[in-house]
Amino acid sequence: MRIFGIFLVLGIIWISCTEEKQAKPDQTQSPKTEVKKEEPKEVDPRVVEGEDNYKKHCMTCHMKDGYGVPNLNPPLAETEWVNGNKDTLISIVLEGRTGEMEVNGEVYNGVMIPHNHLSDQEIATILTYVRASFGNKSSPIMEEEVASVRAQI
Repeated sequence: MRIFGIFLVLGIIWISCTEEKQAKPDQTQSPKTEVKKEEPKEVDPRVVEGEDNYKKHCMTCHMKDGYGVPNLNPPLAETEWVNGNKDTLISIVLEGRTGEMEVNGEVYNGVMIPHNHLSDQEIATILTYVRASFGNKSSPIMEEEVASVRAQI
């Protein structure tokens, strides 16, 4: 009986110690800081439409991430070709391109077919999407700009 009493006392002490630990806040952890939620940025509907058009007409060669098929199709990500002169970029889409082309220090020698079958709006949305994606942060391309380049060709 005496042993039972000792175990009973030890059990009560053990339970009271564990309850006390659980009740005290953990002082080894820093207090939680309030995380501010960023307001969702409004997405230009032309970018959304452009992404859909990009997937239909461009993704096969330039890939989902805009880095192109290695050693075959040039990247669209963070390049002067995309972020530079708008008319040059529009012309490439409308007329296609063959021969050597240096992009980000790498030379490509492939063929891009003309996409002059696409409407001015489709081309504008695709290029707006490309210029706003893949690390690019350039201004949109308007339908009127595409129409102007198309008229000059």
